[in-house]
Amino acid sequence: MAATTHTVTNQPPPLVGYDIFANDPALTEGITRYIAAERLDEVRGELGTLGKAAGSAHAQIWAAQADRHPPVLRTHDRFGHRIDEVEFHPAWHRLLGHAVTSGLTGAWTRPDGHVRRTAGFIVWTQAEAGHGCPLSMTHAAVPALRAEPELAAEWEPLLTSRVYEHELRPVAQKGGALAGMAMTEKQGGSDVRTNTTRAEPLATAGEYVLTGHKWFCSAPMSDAFLVLAQAPGGLTCFLLPRVLPDGSRNAFRIQRLKDKLGNRSNASAEVEFDGRTWARRVGEEGRGVATIIEMVAATRLDCVSASAAVMRQAVAQAIHHSAYREAFGGPLIDKPLMRNVLADLALESEAATTLALRLAAAYDGGTERDRHFLRLAIPAAKYWVTKRCTPMVAEALECLGGNGYVEESGLPRLLREAPLNSIWEGAGNVQALDVLRALQREPEALNAFLTEVGAARGADHRLDRAIRGMLTELADLEGIEARARRLVERMALVLQGSLLVRYAPSEVADAFCASRLGGDAGAAFGTLPHTLDLAAVVERARPVVDG
Repeated sequence: MAATTHTVTNQPPPLVGYDIFANDPALTEGITRYIAAERLDEVRGELGTLGKAAGSAHAQIWAAQADRHPPVLRTHDRFGHRIDEVEFHPAWHRLLGHAVTSGLTGAWTRPDGHVRRTAGFIVWTQAEAGHGCPLSMTHAAVPALRAEPELAAEWEPLLTSRVYEHELRPVAQKGGALAGMAMTEKQGGSDVRTNTTRAEPLATAGEYVLTGHKWFCSAPMSDAFLVLAQAPGGLTCFLLPRVLPDGSRNAFRIQRLKDKLGNRSNASAEVEFDGRTWARRVGEEGRGVATIIEMVAATRLDCVSASAAVMRQAVAQAIHHSAYREAFGGPLIDKPLMRNVLADLALESEAATTLALRLAAAYDGGTERDRHFLRLAIPAAKYWVTKRCTPMVAEALECLGGNGYVEESGLPRLLREAPLNSIWEGAGNVQALDVLRALQREPEALNAFLTEVGAARGADHRLDRAIRGMLTELADLEGIEARARRLVERMALVLQGSLLVRYAPSEVADAFCASRLGGDAGAAFGTLPHTLDLAAVVERARPVVDG
């Protein structure tokens, strides 16, 4: 009898068939903290249903298929007619359709809407991150459109709908719609004021035709796009529909799809407006940046939330693997050095999730203080959380060893996704400079930020010392632009520390303050002080498969 050499031993079971929401204490506790008591059971049930779907086998299959079969551009039909359509694998539509029907574009129309949507976005993004782009932009388009009440009345019910209809046809015939965005041009990047796309007014008030080229158009299969163009009165925001009211296609020429590092399931394109491209003005001429600023803030919050989701899924995979994998006489999770690495990763994940939920709660609060707080907290959080995502996911992948480097593990897909949110909606320097701008122009923003972090004063001496150091940095204007990244990093860490000291278990807050604020850690993950309760930190982050 031939000897077998393929007996499988010492391999963990797949992390599948579990409730992603229920297995995340930072998320479940945040929901309890911010959701009104009379809605808490409803929201828990809603997120639990979504969490089970996100952790299911079929969601994992859809994610792998959508990544393996990226979108394809079809510029013409078989007869030579220009159609400019993007074709997606059915798995993409299943993922995006489930997200839309679960309310992930509907934060603006329900109580506690931003907290429940942010929590859902963190949960469902862990299934597959690429389709989060159209979800985010559809959600974020709403506040920009409200600058033009007539447009908002027409489009907001469709953008916040739970109906997913991906076919291109007049929106008057659809129960739901998606929105994309085309701001960036090849000569300017983040400097949108240098845009050269032209907008020429038509005889009908509010209607224009556009001429120009957009270097990045996100989600080009959407029903409409917010774009910036130079009108006679200056840089202006426009809504560009894909299908005109009479059913004909707008002149929206997709030149090519970008071949991206990650986010491969999602389409990003270069598009051309040929002088016949019809659009409607959003807000006043010359007020384009002011009109889209709320959209930008909302998408930046989603960058934080999506990074938190990628981090959480990476650490869940690393802890799950280490709990079942044995090496050198016992489970990896029990080895002191591996436990240190896992605890450090868990801290980063929990700090990101806790911060994302706090930002969402400020959106729901809607007070002047909330608005001022968000003006500083969003760019600071966007800068820091998205920056931490890539090294954190790389370390989590290493916990799986060679297995993590193999596509089937799912970790390579997470690692390719990790840098995206640091780049999208303004890279690191843009966020740091935006913080400086807010500090210089809006003193109420700093007051609101300091009130927030000051709520934890006296609870931890390392946090208190970090707050004092931050204030010293803020008081010194010498070379402030060159020091902007350092300052914003400190602000984000102090804010995270304040939140964890107030809301997280003592072992989590202690470890965070010791390592991130007290300087008692090295430059790499896994260098926490050995005297901390690292086992408790790891156990808190450990996912449990149902059954």
